[in-house]
Order: sequence, then structure tokens, then C-alpha cells
Amino acid sequence: MKRFHVHVAVADLDQSIRFYSQLFAADPSVLKPDYAKWMLDDPRINFAISQRGGKHGVNHLGLQVDSGEELEEVHGRLEQAGGAIVEEKGVSCCYARSDKYGVTDPQGIAWESFRSLGTVPFYGDADANASSSPNACCAPAAATVADPAAKNSARGCCGPVMAREDSKACC
Repeated sequence: MKRFHVHVAVADLDQSIRFYSQLFAADPSVLKPDYAKWMLDDPRINFAISQRGGKHGVNHLGLQVDSGEELEEVHGRLEQAGGAIVEEKGVSCCYARSDKYGVTDPQGIAWESFRSLGTVPFYGDADANASSSPNACCAPAAATVADPAAKNSARGCCGPVMAREDSKACC
């Protein structure tokens, strides 16, 4: 079964946790010093927030699946829709290990389809302080929409560095 995924970069994690906990009538299912996630069934959504980005607001959207077969089904639909897809298998990001496909839609919005394989004790890369590393999960985008060839080969912890000049956070 598929679950819609939304990741929002926030300025104040504690304030945002209070807001979304009230909105969803639930506490986060994952809570870290820089990250929170709600795995809701009504609505069926994986909603995550983090303080790992520069620009605040929607960071990326996605579809989370339960099986490898579902992931390949979504991958096939992404291929038919067009756009360069970046595949990542066994990548660690956002306190989870996943298989992923990333793409940028025609408006420059980053999308990922993924299957979670387990948890990891860090946000991105194997470095607990990944945000300070130049090769970190949430390092600034190396490519922009204006440079599609470079964008399609750029990689981050959440698949390709999927999009915008302002895209600094992932997952």
C-alpha cells in the first residue's frame, strides 16, 4: 500500500512539533533533535519536518511503498511520465535506510519514491554531524533546474539533488 510523503523544512522544530501534533492529534512517531516524523493512517501520510535546510517550506514530496514490487511499479510510472530518474539502493538518510528513485517534476519540485528497509542512528551519511560535511546528506544542491544535465547526475542522501537552487535539506 502506498503512503503519501511530505517533507517540510522548518525554522523552529519545537514550535512546529506542537503545531503538527495538534493538527494531526498525534505525537510524532520519530523524534530526533533535528527531525520529527508522523506516520499517519488518517490521512495515510508520512509527514516529516526538519531543521536541516536553508529555505523553510515544502522541501520535497514522495510516495512511500511497502514492497519492492510497488517501488518498481511507481518507478515504471515515473519513467513513463518523463524526466531523468536517479536510482539509489540501500541509501541512509533521515534516520532510515531505503531504496529510492528520485525525479524532478516539470515545475522543479523534487519527488522521491522509496521503500524503507530499516532505521539508522543518524540523519544522513554515516557522520552524525552530516550537516557540517561538504558531502553531507543535506549539503546545498550542486545543480539547479537551469542546468538539467548536471542536475540529473547530482546525488544527495535522498536520491538526486533534486531540483532547486534553494534545495538544501532532504528526506
